[in-house]
Amino acid sequence: MKDLRNKVAVVTGAASGVGLGLALRFAREGMKVVLADVEDGALRNAVESVRAEGAEAIGVRTDVRSAEAVQNLADVTVETFGGVHVLCNNAGVETGGLFTDIPPESWKWVLDVNLYGVLHGCRTFVPLMRKQGEGHIVNTGSGASFFAGLPTFAPYITSKFAVLGLTESLDMELRAAGDNVRMSFLAPIARTRMPDAERNRPEDVPEVAADPTRQRVMDAIRANNELGLDPSEIAELVVRAIHDERFFVIVQPETTIQALEQRIAWIRDGKPVEQLEL
Repeated sequence: MKDLRNKVAVVTGAASGVGLGLALRFAREGMKVVLADVEDGALRNAVESVRAEGAEAIGVRTDVRSAEAVQNLADVTVETFGGVHVLCNNAGVETGGLFTDIPPESWKWVLDVNLYGVLHGCRTFVPLMRKQGEGHIVNTGSGASFFAGLPTFAPYITSKFAVLGLTESLDMELRAAGDNVRMSFLAPIARTRMPDAERNRPEDVPEVAADPTRQRVMDAIRANNELGLDPSEIAELVVRAIHDERFFVIVQPETTIQALEQRIAWIRDGKPVEQLEL
């Protein structure tokens, strides 16, 4: 899709951060935008921001953990705009702690949002895109999809490794079938609210234990948050990838390649991947 004007984009996790950056960028491309998120107030504000760019936009409160909610998102999109051409499975959360301290409820929340949210989006929207003859899906992973050297982040890392595998597998299958539906995998390093993802923690998910290691990791992430790109810059990379049908959208390729080289050395020489020093 070289020309996105008058096409329809759906973005999950669109009320803030990278999701909002994507929605605003799509609006500037002349697209009609459907914003999905679980935060009602933030979602309303985000929709108004996108409309201020002159775009047609609606918000659909969506908990991507639910296949039924994602199906409703698709139904509302088609009913309102007649189709969908770009889907960004971007919603994501994070919680963790020392592995033996992480309760099952925390694992379920992170995997349900980060992995099953992407799975529900692909399973729901791929048939629609196939039927209309074109489409592009962008799944948001992470640098953690390539590098596991971050203590207390086991649920998040597990989910993001899985998103990479899902996205690669689906891309290969679609290409082998000759479908005109393309995939991209986004690994953003952005200035976002991800360190505060627990603001959306369900009531049945316990608070993270006050573990010193966990606290040091989170402090380091917050201290380095400003080193990431602005969401608008990441959105620009995504639009270019859609135009160019590029699969990998890696914000810091040198860091990613270094992480992959460490993994290769681990496989080849038995040298473990370096851990974050705290």
